Amino acid sequence: MQSPSFTEVLRAYDYPFPPELIAKEPARPRDSARLMVYDRKNDTVTLDTFRNIAKYLPKNSVIVFNQSKVLPAKFTLEKSTGGKVEALFLEEQGNAALILASGKFAEGDTLKHDSGEEFLVQNRKDHTALIYNKKFEHNFVSFLEEHGTTPLPPYIKNSPLNEAERRTEYQTVFANEEGSVAAPTAGLHFTKELITELERNGHQILSITLHVQLGTFAPITEAQWQSKTLHTEHYSIDAKTCRALEEAKKSGSKIIAVGTTTLRTLESASENGSITKPSGRTNLFLREGDSLHFVDSLITNFHVPRSSLLMLVACMTGRERLMKLYAEAIENKFRLFSFGDGMLVL
Repeated sequence: MQSPSFTEVLRAYDYPFPPELIAKEPARPRDSARLMVYDRKNDTVTLDTFRNIAKYLPKNSVIVFNQSKVLPAKFTLEKSTGGKVEALFLEEQGNAALILASGKFAEGDTLKHDSGEEFLVQNRKDHTALIYNKKFEHNFVSFLEEHGTTPLPPYIKNSPLNEAERRTEYQTVFANEEGSVAAPTAGLHFTKELITELERNGHQILSITLHVQLGTFAPITEAQWQSKTLHTEHYSIDAKTCRALEEAKKSGSKIIAVGTTTLRTLESASENGSITKPSGRTNLFLREGDSLHFVDSLITNFHVPRSSLLMLVACMTGRERLMKLYAEAIENKFRLFSFGDGMLVL
């Protein structure tokens, strides 16, 4: 049987939706978001509210969050000609900052911020650049905290949130490690009160860190599909969490990944029930037909059509069933994407 073409693959993961279902701000309170629960064993669907998620989770399960914190990563620089450069911080590399940048400029140019700070372009390649300012050597985050703005996903148009609101609303309540340019959005549904309730009910709460990069929004390329690899993101799991995860697997406790970033981290870091690679970079591309060897269940959002995130969820549900679940969610007017409602795949 001939494998489907890349065009056919994308078409298979496409679906129609009313644009008004794209959520432009989070539910308030956060755990009042709606929840679709899909039980794979029994092939059943339950519609509920996120704050009731505890009654669907296996007893004494381990819930794993991604504690990465979104940076106010957007800022504007000016060329010597007066032209504007719209920049998005990606990561620190050595003593310089890697940015995604628009406009024409070259290595050796100086770009100026309206605060008076100047940045030397050390390298320019495709749509990225390395920029350097001695004052912010190894500490570019301090510049962003003062002068940057929080990026929202490209599909959220005309969000009513101002910058102060974005810095709190587009951030999980457990965010702790700065480094992401996008939120691990499955975690946005959790309140501190809900987390406390889950712990009181016997669930263990653990955290890993994966810094979300722009690749999470980028369209899949045919090269990625053929090579079975995605964009690369850095992750880390501390020693105490590694021990807790390994003990949980040995005892038979179910591992619940909160978000696709957490799932990618745990699957990349583990082998035979052990965390063998507690830190590194992952380009893992999970899709229908792939098996999970560490994670048992997933808490996630409703993802954009044709995306790698949608394909990842299909590795748990199968593509055909997933498309039916999405159709049911849309029929029931679930809110979609980053600020939208949630799904629990058991």
